[in-house]
Amino acid sequence: MPIKQSVCLPILPPMDRGELLREIAAIGYPAIEVWGRDHDFSALCAEAAGHDLKVVSMIGHGSLPNGLNKPENHDRIEAELRESIDLAVDYSVGGLICFSGNRVEGMEEEEAIENTVDGFLRVSSYAEEKGINLNLELLNSKVDHAGYQCDFTDWGLEVVERVGSPRVKLLYDIYHMQIMEGDVIRTIEKHSAAFGHFHTAGNPGRNDLDDRQELNYAAICAAIAATDYDGYVGHEFKPKGEVVPALRQAFELCDV
Repeated sequence: MPIKQSVCLPILPPMDRGELLREIAAIGYPAIEVWGRDHDFSALCAEAAGHDLKVVSMIGHGSLPNGLNKPENHDRIEAELRESIDLAVDYSVGGLICFSGNRVEGMEEEEAIENTVDGFLRVSSYAEEKGINLNLELLNSKVDHAGYQCDFTDWGLEVVERVGSPRVKLLYDIYHMQIMEGDVIRTIEKHSAAFGHFHTAGNPGRNDLDDRQELNYAAICAAIAATDYDGYVGHEFKPKGEVVPALRQAFELCDV
């Protein structure tokens, strides 16, 4: 299927928002992403809509290190996710990012998986009712997020399988999983049905998708396009130079 691309705004260096949105739309992107939401969220959504840009992903609950693997967090996260789901419906945001949290000393992997599953089960039917994806993010624990528990694809797949909801999926971050396990294209080909969103960045450095990093994004996006995946591939990298040329280069490279 054709690749639909989006731009994650918060990772970019400061730039006039109106100018940035105009340039993103002019390149050909149909969508943007945010990490969180604040008092300015509705204004951002309205401004993006003025440029025919959708907001397609945002973080659904706090926080990255203190997440679903701890039962004591479940009441809070359930309330936050229900609120985020309602907001996502209001603003047509298709997916919410969720986090396992960091490993807990003395907690076995099996217990952490079950805890994460139980946390999702408290809200998965509501996500199904409202048509919003809950995307458990895969992150590396080697470089950027020491201690993060959902740091291998198989760990996340086990959670998704046990929850058994069409609205609980994985956010497959290509940069993070290249650091942890590699084998990106084979993983995409085998498990694309479990993925609700993708993120990109060059490795090493989390920078541009250029020839100074090791990932072949043209081939990776061709592999995604060859599956039935119909979501977005979001660029979540820090440009080494000017923002607009870097976003244009990424769009053209991944425009499969």
